[in-house]
Amino acid sequence: MAQHKSAIKAHKQSLKRALRNKSTKSKIKTFTKKLEQLVESKDFEKAKSTLSQVESVIMKSVTKKVLKLNTASRKVSRLAKKVKSLDISTAAKA
Repeated sequence: MAQHKSAIKAHKQSLKRALRNKSTKSKIKTFTKKLEQLVESKDFEKAKSTLSQVESVIMKSVTKKVLKLNTASRKVSRLAKKVKSLDISTAAKA
């Protein structure tokens, strides 16, 4: 364990940050799972509105330095691609 005051403080800060990061990552995973369930159920309108919420949560994690920008952009892009494919498949049936 750290002995210096500064090292003790740094350790406490890292524990706080780790807890905050874990919470944010959990939130991202939860929203992503909800969106993927909507895509599986082929509910385009709900999926589209949920996508904007998911994108917001993911991009906020970038500002909090939980995720890197490229990682967040990749996640959003892949989710948007799934939702868009849902729109194309429903339009083809109509």
